[in-house]
Amino acid sequence: MKKSILFFIQIACLTALYQLSVWTVSTLNIPIPASVFGMIILLLLLLTGIIPDRFIGSGAAFLNKHLAFFFIPIAVGLMAYGDLIRSDGLALFLMIAGSSIIGLLITAGLSTILSSKRRSKQ
Repeated sequence: MKKSILFFIQIACLTALYQLSVWTVSTLNIPIPASVFGMIILLLLLLTGIIPDRFIGSGAAFLNKHLAFFFIPIAVGLMAYGDLIRSDGLALFLMIAGSSIIGLLITAGLSTILSSKRRSKQ
């Protein structure tokens, strides 16, 4: 019983953090999605130790385990835009693939730079 209550409290805290990030982004007109802003805030709270990882661990694990269910609306949305995908699908695919490759290259470059700086300090 205690574990169930703790689980629901963890999910409620994660939901409250998301709702707070939605409110903050809309109030301050921050040009990033609220979900990304919320993840950044959660990361900062975890890194600073304000929220220990054990406090949200099982709730976050549950959400990650069932992540596929959150993509069902996306698949339904894709079916609604079938004509657009048929006409411009290749261009959309190339843009998505290109931006993914650029993101991976930037991440790899930054990781290399940061790891070399860490090695030089040691």
